[in-house]
Amino acid sequence: MTGDHPVGRPVRQGVRRPTLTNLEQPKRRGKPRTGGDLTCDRCGRETAQIRVHWPDGAICGICFYEAVHTYGTCPWCRSERLLPGRSPQGENICRDCAGIVRPLMTCDQCGTEAERFRGGRCVRCVIEGDLDAILKPNEPADLRLKKLIAALLESRRPESIHTWMQGTRVKQLLTMIGNRELELTHEGFESLPRSPAVEHLREILVHNRLMGIPPDHYLRRFEHWLQVRLNELAPYPEIATMIEQFGRWHHLPRLTRLAADPSKNLDSPTRNTKQEITEAGKFLIWLHDEHGTTPRGMTQWHIDLYLDGGTSTRKVIRNFIAWYRKGRGGKRKLYVPPRYAQTLPTLNQKQRLQLIRNAIEMDQVALSTRIAALIHLLWATPLVKIVMLKTDDILLKPTGMTIALGSTPAAIPEPLAPLFWAFLTNDANQQTVNIGTDWLFPGYHAGHPILAFTLQRRLLVLGIDSQRARNASLKNLTAQIDIHTLASLLGYSPITLANHADQSGTYMSAYVEAKRKARAAGEPARTRFIPGTNTASLR
Repeated sequence: MTGDHPVGRPVRQGVRRPTLTNLEQPKRRGKPRTGGDLTCDRCGRETAQIRVHWPDGAICGICFYEAVHTYGTCPWCRSERLLPGRSPQGENICRDCAGIVRPLMTCDQCGTEAERFRGGRCVRCVIEGDLDAILKPNEPADLRLKKLIAALLESRRPESIHTWMQGTRVKQLLTMIGNRELELTHEGFESLPRSPAVEHLREILVHNRLMGIPPDHYLRRFEHWLQVRLNELAPYPEIATMIEQFGRWHHLPRLTRLAADPSKNLDSPTRNTKQEITEAGKFLIWLHDEHGTTPRGMTQWHIDLYLDGGTSTRKVIRNFIAWYRKGRGGKRKLYVPPRYAQTLPTLNQKQRLQLIRNAIEMDQVALSTRIAALIHLLWATPLVKIVMLKTDDILLKPTGMTIALGSTPAAIPEPLAPLFWAFLTNDANQQTVNIGTDWLFPGYHAGHPILAFTLQRRLLVLGIDSQRARNASLKNLTAQIDIHTLASLLGYSPITLANHADQSGTYMSAYVEAKRKARAAGEPARTRFIPGTNTASLR
């Protein structure tokens, strides 16, 4: 690890947390393993309870779960079946070859080799029976309910579906549907009290085409959030009125226009909008409580005093002040200075290459996280754009594999093509109910990609600070490729790339390179630089 700051502890005085290089093995997901006096003969870890004893030794609960969910071709008998056993060489083998005599590995209902979950049946048969009893798809016959049951049974982790069904609110919703008290329409769901369970079930129905596509879910969530915020401001009626106007008249139309473009990601815009509204509310409350005034009595002195007395996030009121000045501020010159980054957080090339190596070699990290990291590190693609990639944005052609990030597809380095191909052909990135989706990085909610904020947290496992990594990648790329070609490959504007090239001192390196090429070609070593570009033209 580089730097002196421990991981997970906030760094003070505006210093960014250093990027990690020598990383420890990431912790396993799920509940922490409890210790004990017993030892699992497969994983070698201490445990409080042994689940089963098989010919290769004592098996803990986690290893048992993995064993009864491993299917494939047995290397000994070449049969396609469940592979719970383990050979002396560490191969997964079938129970007959392993000598496992435990009979409880066949479902009494469907005959599938699997763990008997309840009543001699596998988990899928248990879920199917429970859903049939709750939804009553044949009383009267409802094809949509049969399709819903089939969609839930297709989950890669049916145990998660079973756990989800045990939730009190989910049980109520499914019972209401089964009793025909809740129609499978957006009007029916809008009539219910808003909750995560309601939204999750609605998204499952929409994703499986059992309901029509609703207005953008970001817009719906934003409007709900805004209403909650206005309710919190009820003790300040005048402030609540102004915040409602700022949210509904200024921000909502802009978000609605963005939502009309399916290629746009509303995750970051809605987060930024919420922050602007929250900070504007804090400012107005400060005016009221500390100075007994309203925006009508606000002066530049109030603004300067507020900005000097707190954190830099107070400058987020800039858009609110501009909106107020334009609509209600009259002739008063109210001003909030823009926020400028004092430094450009970045990495050196050695650190960037180490992070790329981490993404390639750390097999214990989910492949989806490693692929997203490579896209971010190799092409400086913003996370909000990575999460919007579709599976057909990566193409395999006779000339090689490409990824569509801008108007011109970018070539994926040949040594990395097998890694990308393994990711595309493996359904391990499909989530519990978000299956059959064309998102390259599916999220938890059916039909939606992963959130950029979630992806940012996952990249930390590889030691990647997204802003540092992006700046370092842009610095490296602008030093090698002219910005107009780079803009078509990456989808950045030439102005953005020119700014990065300027900050990284790329122009001088391009100047030296141009002179070298001219001298090698026997031409006069006089060059002319085109302002705002990363190229030198010979004359």
